[in-house]
This record gives sequence, structure tokens and C-alpha cells, in this order.
Amino acid sequence: MTERTGGIRPRAIRHRAIRPQAIRQTGTAVVTAGLAVLLAGCAPGTDAPATATAPSTAAAAFEHIHGLGADPATGQTYAGTHEGVWVIPTGALPDSYLAGAPRSGATALTRTEGPVFDAMGFTVAPSGLLLASGHPDPGQKSALTGPNLGLVSSADAAANWASVSLAGQTDFHDLDAVPLASGALRIFGYDAADGTVAVSDDDGATWAAGATLALRDLAADPANPDRVFATTADGLAVSDDAGRTFAPMTDAPTLVLIDVVDAAAGGGLVGVDPDGRLWHQAAAAGPWARDGQADGTPEALSFVGGSSPWILAADQRGVVASDDYGRTWTVLVPSRA
Repeated sequence: MTERTGGIRPRAIRHRAIRPQAIRQTGTAVVTAGLAVLLAGCAPGTDAPATATAPSTAAAAFEHIHGLGADPATGQTYAGTHEGVWVIPTGALPDSYLAGAPRSGATALTRTEGPVFDAMGFTVAPSGLLLASGHPDPGQKSALTGPNLGLVSSADAAANWASVSLAGQTDFHDLDAVPLASGALRIFGYDAADGTVAVSDDDGATWAAGATLALRDLAADPANPDRVFATTADGLAVSDDAGRTFAPMTDAPTLVLIDVVDAAAGGGLVGVDPDGRLWHQAAAAGPWARDGQADGTPEALSFVGGSSPWILAADQRGVVASDDYGRTWTVLVPSRA
């Protein structure tokens, strides 16, 4: 793979829909914006999901969620949105949510103290470090460099953000991170401008260019840092060489969002298809089972775990949580009316 530090040249921000195509390891760049959907504008799913609403929850102050994640060190749950990073209240959930982590003190949806930016890519590393990419808010003074943020990180619950690399140059539309044996983070970033999976093995300081493909979502395997999954217009794909090449998973359902299930919860994968149906692979290379139903096509999905297999999603109802792979849901933050 080709090493890159500041070598990704600045580009205009471009958005185009995914076009069906074969998975390519090298070749012409592909630009994609995925299948993003507004919270208030999704089409309803084929089945009505069972839903409860947490008490005293205010409607969302944002319209579009790019990523969801939880910090096992603090118990806080976050949403990376078009309008900044927010803390999601989870006090209505049972103790099985993030079991072993401190209980979050958040009782209401709250925007974090740090600068507001469009968090096009957002993830919470296993250590609790927040990682993001996207664009600064043009209406707010900020030390963050535009037009693209590159990779930024926060070690203080999003109160402050520091530029890590590629400032002003790269717009990662998806991010994930897994620990390496060395103690460093391996970070995968999807460069939306050229359709390349970029990989860093030194906490984001330097980058190497991996495969080029049109993907909607990616998820790295914390049990195997060389393995990363991607949803594409041609189906689910997997890389076992740290993103250099991808191969189709022909036995998998067509999914738009994917995440890896922790080994403590049995391992495998959880994903959602274009009709909002949830699918679960109980173990690596095992069979896929249809589980519950989201409301519309979710725009974000994250496995967070605990003593039950908790997942978070952003669908037509808002930010929702389930501990039974989508058979029942609790609305944490209702969507805008």
C-alpha cells in the first residue's frame, strides 16, 4: 500500500449516489455518498417494530446522524451528526447496557462543549478516544482546519478536538478503529473523494491507501485487526489483509449497515438491509438469521454490547436501542416531527 502523510491533495466536496459495480482492488477512483437518509424522511419498514419510548426525552435537535458509539470507560453514548457531536441520554436503559461501565449521568440530549462541525465520519475507539472527520461549521469560528477536517480526535468527551493528520485535505465519510498488539490504534477511513479505504497503523499519524470500492459502511473486527467488512451495492465484502483487497461474502444478505458483535456476545456480525430488517450472524462464517425490524432504513448502526447484545440505531423514530437484535426497541431521542 502507498504511504500517505500529507500526500492526499485537497479536493472539492462532492456527493453522488452509489452506482452498482464490481468490487475493485485498484483502478479508477469512485466517489460515493452512500445511502444517507434524513431521520424524518425515511420510508417505513415492512413490519412495524415493537417500540417503547424513554420518559422525558426531547426531540432531536439534529436532522442527520453519521455515526453512533459508546465509551465503555465513561458510560457515555454519542451521536456524530451534521450539527456536531451530541451525548445521548441512556438512563432509561437497564443495567445490562454497557454493563461494567459507569452509569451515564446524561438525562437529556446535550451537544458537547467542543466546536460544532459536520461529523461525516465518527467512531469511538475501544479506549474511549473519539475520532471524527468532516467539515468545520462555516458559521462558527474554530481552530479546526477546512474545508475538510482530515482526522481529528478528542480525549475529553468532545470538549476539545485536536487535528491528528490530513487537515484541510481529506473527508473521511466512515471511520473505525481497532487496537494492535503494539498498543497503537489501527484506523480505517473511507476517503469519500476517491473511494479509497485508507489505513493507519500509528493512531492516525500516517496513512496507506488500500482498496478502491464504493462502500456505504465499514466495520473493523477488534478480534482480528486485519479483518474489515464493507457494505457495497454488490453485497457484503470482507478484507483479511487490512483493507488492501476485498472479496464478496456471497452467503450474506444484502446489507447497507454492518457492525461486528463482540466476542463476549458470541461474535459474528449484525447488519440491516435496505428494508430495515436486521440480520445477525451468530459466529464467524456461521449462518445468517433474520432478526427484528427497524423503522425505515437506518442511517447509523452500532453494536455497543454489555451483558446483553445492545445495539444502537438511527431510524425514522430517532435514536433507538435494542438488546434483542431489533425485536424490541427503546426510543432514546425521538426524531424531529
